[in-house]
Amino acid sequence: MKGILKLAYKLLVNDKSKFTALLVGITFAVFLIMFITSMFIGVLNHASATVVNIGAPMWVMDSSVQAIISSVGMPDYVLDAVRSIPGVEYAVPLYSGGALVKLPDGTYQGVTVVGLDDTSLFGRPILEQGNISDIYAENGFIVVDDAEYEKLEYPHVGSEFELNDHRGVIVGIAKVTVSGLFGTPTLYTTYERAIQYIPNPRYTISYVLVRPKTPADIPRIKQQVAALGYLALTKDEFMTKNANFFVFQTGGGTNILIMALISFVVGLSISGQTFYTFILENLERFGALKAIGTTNGELVKMILFQAGFTALTGYGLGVGACTLLIYLAKLRLPSYAAMITYPSLLLSLGMVVIIAGVSSYVGVRRVLQIEPFDIFRG
Repeated sequence: MKGILKLAYKLLVNDKSKFTALLVGITFAVFLIMFITSMFIGVLNHASATVVNIGAPMWVMDSSVQAIISSVGMPDYVLDAVRSIPGVEYAVPLYSGGALVKLPDGTYQGVTVVGLDDTSLFGRPILEQGNISDIYAENGFIVVDDAEYEKLEYPHVGSEFELNDHRGVIVGIAKVTVSGLFGTPTLYTTYERAIQYIPNPRYTISYVLVRPKTPADIPRIKQQVAALGYLALTKDEFMTKNANFFVFQTGGGTNILIMALISFVVGLSISGQTFYTFILENLERFGALKAIGTTNGELVKMILFQAGFTALTGYGLGVGACTLLIYLAKLRLPSYAAMITYPSLLLSLGMVVIIAGVSSYVGVRRVLQIEPFDIFRG
C-alpha cells in the first residue's frame, strides 16, 4: 500500500501545471470562505462589546429591544421591582446612549456614554491610568483606550471637553476586552451625571444589571420580570440576541451566505474540472497499472489520496493566507473586526472535504471504466 500511495503522489506532483491549478483553486476557495466567515464573526463579537465589557450575568430590558444599541428607557419602579425578586443578589441601573462632544480644537465627535451605578460602579472598566474613585469628581469621565481613542485627539488625564454645554474632564484612561463596532469612542461616568448631561426622555434607565444568587434562581427571575412586562436575559442570551439582529435584520447573514456559497462553487468547479482533466491525461498510466494486476480498490485509494492530499494542502495554504492578511490588516487598522475562530476553521474544512469528495468521485468513475485492452490497443 505504501508503494501505491507513493506512486500516486509522484503522478500528482510531477504534473506541475495541473497540481498548481488544483492548489490555487482550493486555496482561493478556502481563503474566501475563511475571510468572509472570520469577518462576520468579528463583527458579531464587536457588536456585543458593551455586553462583554460590562460583564453582568443578567440584563433586564424593555421587551421591544432588539440589540444593545437600541435601548428603550424603563421607569424607576422596574429597578425596585427587580431588586425585590427572590433570588436577586443585587440589581443596579445602567445608562447607555449616544452624545456629541466638543473637543478643545472646536471640532465635534460622536461618543457612546455609559453611565454606571453611582453606588457600586458595577461594570467599571480596568484603568490604565487614573483612579476609579475620581469618577465621582466634578465633571469626571473615563475614556476607553481602544481603536477609536484617537478620534478624541488622544486625551490624557486632565483633558477637557464639552458635552451639551457641560464641562467634562478625563479622570482616567481604561482598557476593555472588546472595542465597539460603530466607530465611536466610549466614555464612562456615573449614572446620575450621564442623565444630567445628556437630554433624555422621561425614562432614563437603559438596562437593569442583575446578579442572581445562584444559577437556579435565573428561571424565577425571568418569570417574574416577564410578569412585569419586561424581558430578562442572561449575558450569553443577550449576545445571541445581538448576533441574531445583525444576521437576520440587517441582511448581513444573507450576504455572508451568498458569498460563502460563491466561494464554494468557485473552488468546486475549478478543482473538479482540473482533477478530471488530470485523470484523463493519466488514463494510460492507470490502465497500465490495472493491466499488471492493480485492483480497483487500490486505484480508488490512489485517487482518494491524490484528492485528499491536494485538498488538505490547499486548506492549509488558504488558512495561512487568511491569517496573514488579517494580521497585516490589524497592524494597519487596530479597529479591524475580523477574527479566526474554530467554527470558521471547521466550516472551511467541511467545504474542503466536500470538494475533495466530489473531485474523487469524478475521478473514480472514470478510472473504474478503464479496460486495459483499450489502452494497449491504442
